[in-house]
Amino acid sequence: MSDSVNEPPLERAESDQFRTAPSLVVVNTGDGKGKSTAAFGMVLRAAAQDWTVGVVQFLKSGDWRTGEEKICRQLGVDWFAAGDGFTWDSDDIDESRSKAEAAWRFAVELIERGDHRLLVLDEISYAMSWGWIETDEVVAVVKNRPERTNVVLTGRDMPQAIFDVADTVTEMRKIKHAFDSGIVAKKGIDF
Repeated sequence: MSDSVNEPPLERAESDQFRTAPSLVVVNTGDGKGKSTAAFGMVLRAAAQDWTVGVVQFLKSGDWRTGEEKICRQLGVDWFAAGDGFTWDSDDIDESRSKAEAAWRFAVELIERGDHRLLVLDEISYAMSWGWIETDEVVAVVKNRPERTNVVLTGRDMPQAIFDVADTVTEMRKIKHAFDSGIVAKKGIDF
C-alpha cells in the first residue's frame, strides 16, 4: 500500500475507442476476501435493472443460511446452493465431487437456455482446480453462451484458460484477514 499522492486525471479517453458488447464474462479470483461479495454486488445491480439473474454455488450447500441468499431470493434471484460445504468437513469426498459435477451440468443447462441475463458460477474454480470438472469444457460453454448471457466466475486458483476467455479479471489480494488472527467468520460480514 502506498501513501503517495497522485494527480487526478484531467482528460477523458476518446469516445471512439469504446464499443458496446451484448454480454461479458467476469472473473473474480485471488487469495483475498471479496470474490463472491463482488459478484453478488453485480447480482444486485442486475436485479435492479430487472434482469433475470441466477446464482449456482459449487461449494455451499442448501444448509447454509447466508445473508446474500436471503436478500437475493427476496429480489427474485434464482439461487441454487448445489455444493456439499467445505471439503475438510466432508464425510464423503466422492459425494462432494458428485455434487459439484451435478452443479456443473445444471449450470450448463442454465447457460445454454439463455433465460438469465446474468449467471454467477460461485466458487467454480475449485471444481476445476481439483479436477472435478474439465476446464476446457467450462471455457467452451462460457465462450459459446447465448449472446446476452453475462457470466461471472469466482474462486481462488482460477485457471489461465478462463482468464483468456474473460473480458474482465480481478484478483483480490489478501493484505490482512481476521481469520489469520483466529477470528471466525462473522454473520453479516462474511455470510
